Amino acid sequence: MAEMKLFGVWASPFSRRIEMALKLKGVEYEFIEEDMKNKSPLLLEYNPIHKKIPVLVHSGKPIAESLVILEYIDETWEGPAIFPKDPYERAQARFLAKFLDETFFPPMWKACCSRGEERQKAKEEAIELLGFLDNEIKGKKFFGGDSIGLVDIVGNLVAYWCGILGEIVGIEFVPKDKYPNFFKWINEYNNCSFVKENLPQKDKLIAFLKARFEVLDSSK
Repeated sequence: MAEMKLFGVWASPFSRRIEMALKLKGVEYEFIEEDMKNKSPLLLEYNPIHKKIPVLVHSGKPIAESLVILEYIDETWEGPAIFPKDPYERAQARFLAKFLDETFFPPMWKACCSRGEERQKAKEEAIELLGFLDNEIKGKKFFGGDSIGLVDIVGNLVAYWCGILGEIVGIEFVPKDKYPNFFKWINEYNNCSFVKENLPQKDKLIAFLKARFEVLDSSK
């Protein structure tokens, strides 16, 4: 079997999505926990541009950036498909995945880390963006149809982490009455046995995130 290593952080949704994909494909790997305050020489060597996790190392060859890694995994190993086979649906899935990471995540994180008027503005922006996803998931169990696909795996960010962050800072990012379709998807996703097996323990994650916010507050 080819050597497989994943450099990540247990509490990171970006690391967890790679673990989920590897387990979906039945690929064995070694997880290497990184300390992002004291990054290992190997991480800096494998990802010299962004110096971030996750990084997947397959037979000594590194692949960085979670969306790129997910596509690599899907194209390299047989098993349940992560990306749609239809070219148009594949393009749409890529678009939604980038939307979550590049458009939704920044205002959501800003709402959690800011205060006052700045927080309110970022919160409203993040919540408004979810209307697009509410329409996309309407009438479907998962974004991938009847089974979990790319957008669902990338969506762990909002399905699990976003809810916990909201609990910590007192923000409801997904109001049930406003986005019933998306709210239903979150419940389906978080209660899926495969997903539950690949999510960090809630209490442990809350403690980790609270500690991080305390550090951020002390630096302001």
